Amino acid sequence: MPIAEVNGQSIFYDDSGGAGPPLLFSHGFLMDSTMFDPQVRALEGDPADYRCIRWDQRGFGQTACSAPFTYWDSADDAVALLDELDVDRAVWLGMSQGGFLSLRAALAHPDRVGALVLIDTQSGVEDPAKVEQYRGMLEVWQHGSDEELDAVARIVADLIIGDPDLSAEWIARWKVRDRAGILHPGLCLLDRDDITDRLGEIGCPALVVHGTEDQAITMDQAEALCAGLADCRGLVRVEGAAHAANLTHPDQVNPPLKDFLAALG
Repeated sequence: MPIAEVNGQSIFYDDSGGAGPPLLFSHGFLMDSTMFDPQVRALEGDPADYRCIRWDQRGFGQTACSAPFTYWDSADDAVALLDELDVDRAVWLGMSQGGFLSLRAALAHPDRVGALVLIDTQSGVEDPAKVEQYRGMLEVWQHGSDEELDAVARIVADLIIGDPDLSAEWIARWKVRDRAGILHPGLCLLDRDDITDRLGEIGCPALVVHGTEDQAITMDQAEALCAGLADCRGLVRVEGAAHAANLTHPDQVNPPLKDFLAALG
């Protein structure tokens, strides 16, 4: 099992190899590196011979978490992983919280970020009207009964995924993980800082991809993200998709993604 010991963390990653441009995939909250299977499969055999690097962030997949952290720390984790793999510069593809950390990496380490693909993400903070509701769900996730966890997991899966079959698969994964492990990632999500006023500092090319039915982060927030970036080259509206648009609607996501990557040269 490939593990990188960086920043005091034992980070699981997957590296496809390839002599072409490196791509770094960062997953969303509660998800893991496998959520990008549809994109990695689509890029396999591409003439550009992309090197697809995926990793599990703190508290998810096969990466543990035992202490508080921020998305700035996660950005540093990702840069340290690239160091470990001798990658100087990559295209960063991030979904939801993966986008949060990718944006911060572009601010803190601009020389390491060649371009951004931002999927169902934003630059701001959680809607204050929803924060207390989310904190309650976090409490149930840690300490609730099995029945309460089932109910919350179904709500969350519907919000993130929407597809019943895929939702069932991810709920099964969530239920076998250590429930206490959600604490620090959850607080990181809910207490993150707002970087909207710094978007103009990000000069690399960017593509914004967003599900039209995303209720966690709405389309107007995606539009604001694209408008705020210095070199946003397009907003892809994924019709019918909820929050994990790349996972549920790869047929709409992969073609514009491949076009964007090809145009980078």
